[in-house]
Formats: sequence, structure tokens, C-alpha cells
Amino acid sequence: MADRYEPHVIEPKWRKRWEDSNLYAARDDDPRPKWYALTMFPYPSGDLHTGHWYAMAPSDVAARYRRMRGYNVMFPMGFDSFGLPAENAAIKRGIDPREWTYQNIERMRGQLRLMGAGFDWEREVITSDPEFYRWTQWWFLQFYKHGLAYQAEALANWCPGCQTVVANEQVLDGKCERSDDVVERKMMRQWFFKITAYAEELLRYDGIDWPDRIRNMQRNWIGRSEGAHLDFTVDVDGVDSLLTVFTTRPDTVYGATFMVIAPEHPLVTRLTTPEQRGAVAEYMAATGRTSEVDRLSTEREKTGVFTGAYAVNRFNGARIPVWIADYVLVTYGTGAVMAVPAHDQRDFDFAKKYGLEVIPVYDHAEVDVTKPLAAAIPYGGRMINSGGFDGTPSSDAIRKVVEHAEAAGVGKGAVTYRLRDWSVSRQRFWGAPLPFIHCGACGTQPVPDEDLPVTLPEKVEFRPTGQSPLTLLEDWVNVPCPKCGGAAKRETDTLDTFMCSSWYQMRYVDPRNPERPFSAQAARQWFPVDQYTGGAEHAVMHLLYTRFFWKAARDMGMVEGDEPMKRLFNQGGHPGPGWQPHVKEPGQRGGSG
Repeated sequence: MADRYEPHVIEPKWRKRWEDSNLYAARDDDPRPKWYALTMFPYPSGDLHTGHWYAMAPSDVAARYRRMRGYNVMFPMGFDSFGLPAENAAIKRGIDPREWTYQNIERMRGQLRLMGAGFDWEREVITSDPEFYRWTQWWFLQFYKHGLAYQAEALANWCPGCQTVVANEQVLDGKCERSDDVVERKMMRQWFFKITAYAEELLRYDGIDWPDRIRNMQRNWIGRSEGAHLDFTVDVDGVDSLLTVFTTRPDTVYGATFMVIAPEHPLVTRLTTPEQRGAVAEYMAATGRTSEVDRLSTEREKTGVFTGAYAVNRFNGARIPVWIADYVLVTYGTGAVMAVPAHDQRDFDFAKKYGLEVIPVYDHAEVDVTKPLAAAIPYGGRMINSGGFDGTPSSDAIRKVVEHAEAAGVGKGAVTYRLRDWSVSRQRFWGAPLPFIHCGACGTQPVPDEDLPVTLPEKVEFRPTGQSPLTLLEDWVNVPCPKCGGAAKRETDTLDTFMCSSWYQMRYVDPRNPERPFSAQAARQWFPVDQYTGGAEHAVMHLLYTRFFWKAARDMGMVEGDEPMKRLFNQGGHPGPGWQPHVKEPGQRGGSG
């Protein structure tokens, strides 16, 4: 026996033996109980670092342990290889992003093998390979056919540094998570996924073992609120549209003394009087230069501009002024709020600043509400100044006011969410091309399945212009319409890379299937993931998106069950209260332990 450990001699020998014997290759026909172990795949940025192994090493140990306990373990690895870093590297170095990406993949693959982890390399996936993104495009078309993908003109988060749209979840403290540039708001035509259709279901975690921290982060991001939609009429000649607000406090409607709408609200231009048009336009321009985080900051002084218009409170007939203010966002609720300064501190501060009326609609045991208030009183005892509701206790007030609103046709109970539909189109090159063709005669047409994948062209000139480099390639853009055969143009936006990582765990079970993203047999054999590991920083992006994607795939009949991953651990923390490291024997019935 050697006196010292010589890794350069011993480790290559054993790596070769493991590879020659297919020790870590998971067999689909293995009769032992399956265990699908998965750790988040890396972006090929050049080299592995300690952070990668911080997550991978414990995951590798856990997979080996399951294997030794008699499970048929699948523990695959791949590369999340589309995205902005490769394109930015191409611009900086004057090379094709493929060259940069695949050089890095080769290097990182070698490093992963060198570490001796028990990955099943026969199942490797690379999201920028056409045989993978063919199915990414196919999935997008399935979402489109099932009414879950659509194109619309909407306010977008525009990162001037990355020169592309970023999703709400990719904006941190008003800045792009990748470039750290302040994000601007622009009206743009974009593609969306209707993740809001699953908002209620995404709040449920039945039958899965996920950390409370992740659940709470997702619940807070989804932001479910119960309340009511109330309709106000607009007292402006020629405007017959109702001004609808969402409020969690419909019981305070009699204390609404002014309305506030977002500067981007579609009614602003129609409501604004000629006398106020200049001030409103100036305020709207200033708002466009302010981040959402700053607009919502509780420490920032609230500002606004009177539109010159009035709305009518249909509960009491009161005529109240309509203001615009940047603390109201068009993307939340209806983009309009009824301001009740007596019972909301933000409204109270605004009213005091601009000399607007304050009317309390609750009495209070500790505050004399017959005198001018020094601050808002959020709650009270019984309703006052509220017509026929006077004397109603606060415990019954919301229910009774909503019942009255519904009976009178002036509102109805409602649930709203902070969550907004997922913007998935990007104005960059290095991503899966959106599989659509725009025809002047036929409109937007999906690329036929038999023509997938729509592959990225080579030898592309990269210019950070705010448009995809694909727009400059006439031979690639100009194509016949798949419906009428006439002259048409390809969609030049590419897909958000989170689209790829939302379904990659599905492809691992059948990675070489040329006919489907995976076979029904492989799905029954391996789904769902038994143990997932990765960073908590992905709570409201990847981990939320992949749950949405799975639920949509379930409703399309592609998968069974409600969740993609039964158990989730985040590195750097305890898995959760009450967890015990007990592992059930193969064949033992019950939960995962």
C-alpha cells in the first residue's frame, strides 16, 4: 500500500471503472423502487466554484445513500446554457455565443467528472442544443393552443444595460438582478404565460415537503387579497366608463373623499381637463423615470396631481376629485384606489398635504373622531357617517357592505393577486426562438410542429441596440406564411431562459426521445422528482415557474400529480422543523421519510 494518497493515480482508475461499468446509469427496467434525485443544473459560466459544490456534494452523498439502501437512483446532470452572459461575452469578445458556451460546457463537464460525483451522464441535457429547445418551442405552442400563452401590448420592465425586457421576478429593489441597472417601464408588445390562472393553486402545498421559507416567499409574491371591486361613475362629459377599484376595506367606502389612479391608467388622458393637461403630462413623464420600488417606498413622500375630473361615489352620491399619484401602480389591482384618509395612513398623509377632506366612518374607544384626526385609525368599533350602516359593528361591516354592493349592482366581492402574468419574450439572440410567424393577411401563426426546431442562425453580428440581432437577418426573418403561403416574417424575440429550466427535469427521464419530450412510460417510471436541492434565491422565479409549468402540463394530460418535486432542500439551512433523517426501506409504504 502506498504511503500517501496519490489522487492523480488512484482517482482516474476508479472513474474509469465507474464509467466502464455504468455504475451511475439509471435503468428504466430496473425492478427496484425508483428514487429521482436532482440538483439544480449550472449555467456554463466558465469554471465550477465552491458554490456549485456547496449544493452538489450533499446531493451526491444523499443519492449514493439511497442507492446503497436498494433504490434505483437517477441522479442526472446538464447545463442551463441559454442566456444573457453568453451573449454579453460574445459582444465583448467578438465571438459567437455558441463558442463561448460550449467551451465552458466542455470545461465544466470535465470538472464535474473530475470530482467523482455519481451523475448519470447518459441523460445529460444542454438547453441550447436544438434537440432540447425543439421541445421548449413545442411546449410553448402547447401553452398557446391551451390559452396559456398570449401576446399583448403592456408595460414592461426594460433593463437599459441588458437591452431587453426582464420579468417582475427579475427586478430586485428596482434594479435588474443581472446588470444592476435601474429598470425602466416601457409599453411594449410581448409574449406572456398566464401564470395568474394558477395563482390559487400555487398557494397550496398539499403532499409535498418544502421549506416554510420557500412557501412563505411564494405566498407573499403571489399576494392573495380578499375584498371587493367597487364601481364609481365618472363625472366627465363624454366619458361613460366606470372607474373600478379593488379594496380590501369596502366597509370604508363612505369615507372615500378622493380617488387616486396610476399615471399609466388608460383613463387618465380621457379624464384630464384641458386646464390640468400640462401638469398631468409633466407628472406622467417624471413617473416613467422612477422605479416601482421607489414608488412604493413607505419612506418616500407621496406626490400627485389633480386631473380636474370628479367621480361619483355610488353609495352616497358624493362627488369626489380624481388624482393621479405614482404610489398607485397600474399593474396592481385595477390601477385605481378609493382614498379613505381617516382609515389609511398613506391616504391621510396625501390628504393633509393637498388639503383634502377626512371623514371617519368608524368610532374609536381611544380617539375622539368628532375632532380633526392626528393620524389615520385603521380600525374602529361601529360604523358612523355611513348612512343605513351606522351602528354596524366592524366584525359584520365588510360582509354587509359587500352584500349591499352586489344587490345594488355597484360592486361585488373579489379576490385579487399581486402576481402578474409571466413575461417570457426577450429582445436578445441567445435563447430559444419563439415559434411564430407574423403574416399581414393571416395574423400571428404558430410554426407547424413538423418544422420545429426553429434554429438560431450562425455568424450573427451583435449590437446592443435594444432589438434582437435576429431582426437584421433578412434571410432568416422573411419566410412564407404556414397558412396562406404569402410573404411573412418570423417572430424575432427569444424565450426567457427560465422557460428552459421550468421543464428540464422532465426531459431527463427520456432525453433522447425524438418523437416526444418524454414517453408516457418514462413519466410513469420516474415522475415526480423525489428530492430536489438548490438555492432559496430561486423561490419566486425557477421554483414558482416550474410548479406552474407542471400544473399546466398536468391539465394538458402530459403528467400526473399536482407537483413536480416532492421534497425540496436548500443548501445552507436546516430542512425544516420536525425533520428526522429517517429513510424508509424499499417497498415500505408511506411518505418519503
